[in-house]
Amino acid sequence: MPIFEFRCLECSHVFEKLFVNSNEEVDIDCPECHSRSFERVVSRASHVMGSGPGGSRPTVTEKSCAPGNKCMTLDLPGPTK
Repeated sequence: MPIFEFRCLECSHVFEKLFVNSNEEVDIDCPECHSRSFERVVSRASHVMGSGPGGSRPTVTEKSCAPGNKCMTLDLPGPTK
Protein backbone atom coordinates (compact mmCIF):
# COMPACT_ATOMS: atom_id res chain seq x y z
CA MET A 1 0.00 0.00 0.00
CA PRO A 2 2.00 3.00 -1.22
CA ILE A 3 1.68 6.45 0.28
CA PHE A 4 2.23 9.30 -2.18
CA GLU A 5 2.82 12.97 -1.38
CA PHE A 6 1.28 15.80 -3.39
CA ARG A 7 1.70 19.59 -3.44
CA CYS A 8 -1.30 21.78 -4.16
CA LEU A 9 -0.59 24.18 -7.03
CA GLU A 10 -3.03 26.73 -5.59
CA CYS A 11 -2.00 27.02 -1.91
CA SER A 12 1.29 24.98 -1.84
CA HIS A 13 0.01 22.69 0.94
CA VAL A 14 1.77 19.28 0.91
CA PHE A 15 -0.43 16.29 1.73
CA GLU A 16 -0.31 12.49 1.60
CA LYS A 17 -2.65 9.95 0.05
CA LEU A 18 -2.67 6.21 0.80
CA PHE A 19 -3.54 3.93 -2.11
CA VAL A 20 -4.93 0.53 -1.09
CA ASN A 21 -4.37 -1.09 -4.51
CA SER A 22 -3.14 -0.05 -7.94
CA ASN A 23 -6.58 -0.45 -9.57
CA GLU A 24 -8.23 1.94 -7.13
CA GLU A 25 -9.81 5.06 -8.63
CA VAL A 26 -9.48 7.95 -6.20
CA ASP A 27 -10.72 11.53 -6.20
CA ILE A 28 -7.92 13.70 -4.84
CA ASP A 29 -8.29 17.27 -3.71
CA CYS A 30 -6.30 19.52 -1.40
CA PRO A 31 -7.46 19.14 2.21
CA GLU A 32 -6.78 22.87 2.80
CA CYS A 33 -8.34 24.68 -0.19
CA HIS A 34 -10.08 21.75 -1.97
CA SER A 35 -8.32 22.49 -5.26
CA ARG A 36 -7.96 19.61 -7.71
CA SER A 37 -4.77 21.08 -9.13
CA PHE A 38 -1.68 19.40 -7.65
CA GLU A 39 1.63 17.73 -8.48
CA ARG A 40 3.27 14.64 -7.03
CA VAL A 41 6.41 15.29 -4.99
CA VAL A 42 9.27 13.02 -3.97
CA SER A 43 9.12 12.10 -0.29
CA ARG A 44 12.19 12.48 1.92
CA ALA A 45 13.38 9.44 3.85
CA SER A 46 14.36 10.12 7.44
CA HIS A 47 15.64 6.78 8.64
CA VAL A 48 18.54 4.41 8.10
CA MET A 49 18.18 0.67 8.64
CA GLY A 50 21.82 -0.06 9.35
CA SER A 51 25.40 0.34 8.30
CA GLY A 52 26.88 -0.99 5.12
CA PRO A 53 30.10 -2.98 4.75
CA GLY A 54 32.83 -1.65 7.01
CA GLY A 55 30.38 0.47 8.98
CA SER A 56 29.83 2.98 6.16
CA ARG A 57 26.69 5.10 6.32
CA PRO A 58 24.52 6.62 3.59
CA THR A 59 25.63 10.05 2.38
CA VAL A 60 23.59 12.91 0.98
CA THR A 61 25.09 15.07 -1.75
CA GLU A 62 23.38 18.39 -2.46
CA LYS A 63 23.92 20.41 -5.63
CA SER A 64 22.30 23.17 -7.61
CA CYS A 65 20.16 21.69 -10.40
CA ALA A 66 18.60 24.93 -11.70
CA PRO A 67 18.77 28.59 -10.73
CA GLY A 68 17.33 28.81 -7.22
CA ASN A 69 16.70 25.05 -6.92
CA LYS A 70 18.65 22.31 -5.16
CA CYS A 71 18.75 18.58 -5.87
CA MET A 72 19.88 15.85 -3.50
CA THR A 73 21.37 12.43 -4.16
CA LEU A 74 21.34 9.68 -1.53
CA ASP A 75 24.26 7.26 -1.88
CA LEU A 76 23.57 3.98 -0.11
CA PRO A 77 26.50 1.76 0.88
CA GLY A 78 26.46 -1.74 -0.44
CA PRO A 79 28.47 -4.38 -2.25
CA THR A 80 30.81 -3.25 -5.00
CA LYS A 81 31.16 -4.99 -8.34
